[in-house]
Amino acid sequence: MAAISNDWLPPLSAEFKKPYYRKLYETVMHEYQTRKIFPDPNDIFNAFAFTPLAQVKVVILGQDPYHNDGQAHGLCFSVKPDVEIPPSLVNIYQELHDDLGCDIPNNGYLKKWADQGVMLLNTVLTVRAHQANSHRDIGWEQFTDAAIKILNEQDRPMVFILWGRPAQSKKAMLNNPKHLILEAPHPSPLSAFRGFFGSRPFSRTNEFLKEHGIEPIDWQIENV
Repeated sequence: MAAISNDWLPPLSAEFKKPYYRKLYETVMHEYQTRKIFPDPNDIFNAFAFTPLAQVKVVILGQDPYHNDGQAHGLCFSVKPDVEIPPSLVNIYQELHDDLGCDIPNNGYLKKWADQGVMLLNTVLTVRAHQANSHRDIGWEQFTDAAIKILNEQDRPMVFILWGRPAQSKKAMLNNPKHLILEAPHPSPLSAFRGFFGSRPFSRTNEFLKEHGIEPIDWQIENV
């Protein structure tokens, strides 16, 4: 398992010493040794590695990693450039096109967002192959809750985008009046037509950032 080594480490270091995390670590290591687990162990903490705490402007909360071969790489909703774009991301791109006029790209690699301060955080960071939610309740939620609390405590304006009920269940932790919380149904094909389409999260995020003198996000993902 890769370690967190940037400015996320000091505020999270207390978590690594807690009994739940030791148990979580042992469980995850055993899972990797005995089953097919995604993402690659070196990618588990990419959401933290790619978006240092001091640079976070926007947080998009996902649930757990994609569970099919080659998809997950540590950023929620994102896949590597050569992987077919999953249905939820197809819908995200459609909303992005309708909201900001962005071209729909030929790939689902969202690292460009992470590099600009969009933290793409799943609330569970690992999953068994082809078994959605298989690592729910093994301890990841406690760890990512700690990260969400750290983000909430940051003394600067930030946008939290909560799509679907699991993400919206974290709203109770977000009580900092400096932050903007945007909620909508999940972009999956099952729920996108219930209010995800037309929710305009991308333009609303950029309007908020600009109002506070913060560089807006360039949401356009380029073709590869």
